[in-house]
Parts: sequence; structure tokens; C-alpha cells
Amino acid sequence: MFDWLFPPACPCDPAAKAWVEERLAWLDGQFADSAFTGRRVVLPTAACFPDYYPPNLVGVRRLVEQVCDYMDVEPYLVDIEIVERSRRLGQGYETDDADGATQEEAGHVLLRIDRAEIDPPMGLVGLVAYELAQVRLIDEGRVDPDEYDVELLTDLTAVHFGLGVFLANLRRDWDSRHAHWPGTRVYKPEYMTPAMFGYALAHLAWFRDEAEPAWADHLRWDARGDFRQGLRFLLKTGRSAYRPERLG
Repeated sequence: MFDWLFPPACPCDPAAKAWVEERLAWLDGQFADSAFTGRRVVLPTAACFPDYYPPNLVGVRRLVEQVCDYMDVEPYLVDIEIVERSRRLGQGYETDDADGATQEEAGHVLLRIDRAEIDPPMGLVGLVAYELAQVRLIDEGRVDPDEYDVELLTDLTAVHFGLGVFLANLRRDWDSRHAHWPGTRVYKPEYMTPAMFGYALAHLAWFRDEAEPAWADHLRWDARGDFRQGLRFLLKTGRSAYRPERLG
């Protein structure tokens, strides 16, 4: 009714908007089976994580196996070590000897998890989804680890597999403070911002023909606002380079 007064607008700046659309299309070519093609949207609910979670190695192992199932990673290939110290890059993501994921022999991955991160469990889901997304991208040879957008693409891969809510809800220092989008003077964040998550998830709702998806209620307030803005923009304008097949 008031589109003339408040025209629909993308929540992202033009460079971030173009990146989200381009990389969603790229992921669609890499992984045919995704939340965009009917996989469930994984949520912080008992329906998605029904097992009792003790905050110890047994509980972490069980939770990691559940996330492996959602990310199509064989659980037996993931070894777990709980470490005592906390060295964070943004919100707990660092792939060195402190915490993160490192490649082992015979295709196995060692997932180091800071003890401070194992409770509450739904925050841990986001961290594990991020690390397993890097397994799908880097360890499986889809991207070079030195690619300019590898951290951003890791976040978006979690969205692609249906776990974007967990990443969007993590509190991270996403500002890189020095990098720019290629060919621009626009600052490029290190990790996806709430606006980028909101816009990517808006594509998911658009693709699934969900004008008011119940799963969006699980988003943190800032990402939820960006999601609603992004979905309104897509529903009203359809202006995206990533076109779900049903939209032509």
C-alpha cells in the first residue's frame, strides 16, 4: 500500500548484494541437494536436535554427528578434541593449533573445540556448521583456502545446507577493517553481516514460496529485520541475479 513512500530496498550494499547472488548460484552448481531444493531448514529445536546433550565430549560427539548428517559429512571422518584455552577470531573461529579444523591423514579432520564454546549447545552448532562448511569447500577441493571470500563463502555454505539460522545468530566481529570488494573501495566484511544473512535467507524463503516462514522467528532481531526487508525486496521486485528455477 505504501510502496511509493517506502519502496522495497535490498538490505545489503550493491557489492554485497551482487556477491550473495553470485555465490548462491555457484553453490547451486556445486551442491545440487540443499535447503534451496527441499532439504529441511535446521532450527534450534528439539525436532532438529532431539538427543539429550550433556556438555562433555560424549555430548559434543553426538551433536557433531547430527551436524555432520545435515552437512553430508561422514561422521567417522571427524575427530574431536576439546581444548582448554580460548583464542578467538571474531566469534571462536580460528583454524590453527588453538581451535578450529585441521586436516589429518586419510581424509580425516580434527575438529578442535574450545571448552568455553560447548555450552549452550545451539551456539556450538553454528561453530561446527562453519567448520564442516570449510571441509566441504576446502578439504574437498572446491575452493582455494586463499580465495578472497573464503570466510564469507563458508558462512553462505551453511545457509545453503539449511543451517544459516545458527550462523546468523552468532555474535561475531565481522568487520575486516582493511579489505575491499574487488574493483571497489567498499569495505568487505570478513564474515557475513546480519544484512547479508538476512538477504541470503530471504532468497531461501523466496525460493520455497514462503512469504512468512515460521523458521524466521528463530533469527536474532537484527538478522530477522534484514531478512524481512530482503524478502519484501525480492517479492516486490524480483531483482536478483540468482533466479530459482521455478521463477525462470
